[in-house]
Amino acid sequence: MAYLNPAQGYARQGLTTAGAPVAGTDAVQTITFGGTPTGGTFKLAFDGATTAAITWSNVNATLVAAVDAALEALGTIGVGNVTTAVGAMTAGIGTLTVTFTGALAKLAVPVLEVAENALTGTSPTLAVASTTPGVTASGRGAPKGAQATRLDTGVALINTGTAYAPTWVAVGSQT
Repeated sequence: MAYLNPAQGYARQGLTTAGAPVAGTDAVQTITFGGTPTGGTFKLAFDGATTAAITWSNVNATLVAAVDAALEALGTIGVGNVTTAVGAMTAGIGTLTVTFTGALAKLAVPVLEVAENALTGTSPTLAVASTTPGVTASGRGAPKGAQATRLDTGVALINTGTAYAPTWVAVGSQT
């Protein structure tokens, strides 16, 4: 199975790690709407794919739902792999956060890009920034129950988490 990554210190047979496994971090990115938009559309891009035009709304929940649906429609993201939420926003102006989850959890991912800003109003701006860079978890992709051995201590580990968010726990009372 291809879930083992030698670059992370793991071997194909008998998963091993040079030290303590890395738990990984979910990537969080912030989309900022500035100026005074009053309408229009915008497009976002991720890993070579571009969303359909997203209609701006001054209703925060409507804007969140539109961004989330557009991102999840991308083949490079997929349904259930992002969670979009209001950051600091009033009437569609301010910030939204996009947290990468599901198949994109605990993974270093590219930063979203503004592919098109066709917002209308008084000097409307749109920007994306990485708030929390994703960190790829050690042994990401290893199924629940997969085992590993720390090469530095000989401690046996087992994944009690999921393939996308592994949690490596020492087996027994080893020291």
